[in-house]
Amino acid sequence: MRTSSRFRAFFTLGVFLLLLAGPASLEAQSWRLSGIGGESLSDADLGQGATVVVVWASWSPKSRDIVDRVNQIADHWSGKARVVTVSFQEERAAVAGFVAGKGLRSPVFLDADGAFSRKFSIATLPGLLVLKDGQVAYRGKLPEDPDAVIAEVVR
Repeated sequence: MRTSSRFRAFFTLGVFLLLLAGPASLEAQSWRLSGIGGESLSDADLGQGATVVVVWASWSPKSRDIVDRVNQIADHWSGKARVVTVSFQEERAAVAGFVAGKGLRSPVFLDADGAFSRKFSIATLPGLLVLKDGQVAYRGKLPEDPDAVIAEVVR
């Protein structure tokens, strides 16, 4: 009986500490991504207005035409939403080499350790994340025609 009481006490204390620390630590976590052009993107930058994020990787066969796809989004939604791209777990040199000379019209940020993608539960590449005032409005595969998804949030 004594062992059972100790177990319950430790278990209760553990659950209490998890509940106490869990949500606060998640809210307190901030992140910052560096861009290949020297700019940065942080959680605070996504807190106001609409932001369209395309997550991709140059090593992904489905991301081969990412520049053209992102440029179409930027051409249509710039001025109504911030349009950015995030490269998933790649080195700066590899990303810069991939986009060099292709005329990408949106900044590229580096998610070198994958923390950004984990935070927003990006499960497919290329992925589309649409945020409104810091809240996730859409998360999923980058559709062939993303305008309908983006329009739901931006307009």
